[in-house]
Amino acid sequence: MTPKRKQRLMLVGLLVLGVSAAAALTLTALQDNINLFFSPTEVAQGEAPSGATFRLGGMVVDGSVKRSQTDLNVSFDLTDTAEVVTVQYAGILPDLFREGQGIVTTGSIENGVFVAREVLAKHDENYMPPEVSDALKKANAKQYQTSTGQ
Repeated sequence: MTPKRKQRLMLVGLLVLGVSAAAALTLTALQDNINLFFSPTEVAQGEAPSGATFRLGGMVVDGSVKRSQTDLNVSFDLTDTAEVVTVQYAGILPDLFREGQGIVTTGSIENGVFVAREVLAKHDENYMPPEVSDALKKANAKQYQTSTGQ
């Protein structure tokens, strides 16, 4: 092999190594920023990652909102009509937050309770986040199948 050919081979090898390293670093950085969506049924079945950040969506259960008298802590239940998950949030809830409404929260499971870092409420009475709508449809379909014996 001639010296010029060795030099080209080494240059191509370094170029491939550099591109591979850049791709690996990019994928690692993106992996940390992915927030997957789970329904209350999936969380109750243990499909949600424990300790990792993800989004949880559903309907706020009527009569479940409990506000602390001393600070901004709020506790409420979310449901997809099949399962219920308790959510704890420390902060000011959106103005549009109310019972019986579809919301999406971002947070993680800690000691069996979903601890939310962010709560997003729908912006009008006709809108429901697509993830929440899909989760409600799936839960209703499962309930129909179990009630009819199919």
